[in-house]
Amino acid sequence: MLKSKYIDQICIIVMAFALIVTILFINGEAIGLTPESANPGYVTRLFDKSRVHTIDIIIDDWDTFLKNATKEKYSPCTMVIDGEKFTAVGLRAKGNNSLRLINKYGLDRYSLKVEFDHYTYQSYHGLDKFSLDTSFQDNSYMKSWITFDMMEHMGVPTPLCSYVWVRINGEDWGLFVAIEEPEKGFARRNFGANHGQLYKPDYKSLKAENADVHLRYTDDNFDSYDNIFRKAKFKITNADKRRVIEALKILSTGKNLETAINVDQVLRYFTAQVFVVNMDSYLGKTGHNYFLYEKDGILSILPWDYNLAFATYSLGMPNPINDSTLYVNYPINTPASGEIMVKRPLYHNLMKNREYYDQYHAYFDYLIESYFESGYFEEFIADTLKMIAPYVEKDPTAFCSYDDFLLGVETIKKFCLLRAQSVRGQLDGTIPSTIAGQKKDKSNLIDASSIWLPDMGEIADLKNKK
Repeated sequence: MLKSKYIDQICIIVMAFALIVTILFINGEAIGLTPESANPGYVTRLFDKSRVHTIDIIIDDWDTFLKNATKEKYSPCTMVIDGEKFTAVGLRAKGNNSLRLINKYGLDRYSLKVEFDHYTYQSYHGLDKFSLDTSFQDNSYMKSWITFDMMEHMGVPTPLCSYVWVRINGEDWGLFVAIEEPEKGFARRNFGANHGQLYKPDYKSLKAENADVHLRYTDDNFDSYDNIFRKAKFKITNADKRRVIEALKILSTGKNLETAINVDQVLRYFTAQVFVVNMDSYLGKTGHNYFLYEKDGILSILPWDYNLAFATYSLGMPNPINDSTLYVNYPINTPASGEIMVKRPLYHNLMKNREYYDQYHAYFDYLIESYFESGYFEEFIADTLKMIAPYVEKDPTAFCSYDDFLLGVETIKKFCLLRAQSVRGQLDGTIPSTIAGQKKDKSNLIDASSIWLPDMGEIADLKNKK
């Protein structure tokens, strides 16, 4: 009796539920829902690396936006990506030193941050935020492009990127690099729906000790790690904070590191990181420009910000600044001074472990053989140059001339190829792999005197654009 009384209602509910599930399955991507096991839709759309994409930005009072750029406040805009229109998208200028300097020299080619869900619930096929990198101090337009490709090659969770031709209110604005921001979409894509926490540790002032940015354990007080926790990408709890602090405590001991650190991932990261000689990074004087990922008390480090890589960062670097032979041969075992190394436990304490040290060298051997000696790198550079050269040539806001661009590409290619030769020598033992060793014996260093590092882009070039 009960069965006959409710069977019709039950069938209707089941059918309605099935219909809803079917609709979500078919159209879920359009509203930002993607299966955990599949790549989200934005991977093969905006971040298809085989072509230059187009982005049209329609915004009220662009002049006012530029005037207030340094305030880094969001403004609403309409954005058309490869012909697909999105309204009520958040847009602001972004950057730290680059934002200040671009403004100082009276220029207006700022890097931009795009946030789809700033004003309303929406995404770009599962992507919540990305940036448009302006290639500041990068005449080659390739510093981030090469480094991210190298990180991906090493199996490191890496932001996606692609080249984009940007127009503002119908006017050509220039060639930018679109970069996936490490936030919700990035976390789901790399770590699944049940991903952990993401942080972007950064300092408030260089005058402070900034031990937390350097991932050094000091005590169990939450306030001692403000430079980490205030930069959390998702809402965090006290339990989240305790896990990070406990991991840093274990890291500080140098023992049982695999209980607190994703050792294999970190070693892969440092292989590419050390190769590109990025001193504006965790291994540099400032010790920042990276993302920290935590899941179940295990820490990983993720790549970010490479406009000053390839030995084009001056703060804290040895003199003379343009000693290209010094930086092409920069040692892989001590990629910073001892004073810095002892304050960077995520590198230093791993390298004190012989097993991890040997694995680090094995990863370097793999990188040099498969990325450079195989011919892949030169083909990658040639293909990229062919793809973007026509756009750079007509770029109305470029920081450099087209000839300077070509020189920048040739310079970064030479730097990488010569560095690969040096690293091979360091691995073989024919070239010293420490700072002290290279000071003592320079006889077999790779000669890079033909390279002028500022040809990759320098602040002085901006003064001529004013």
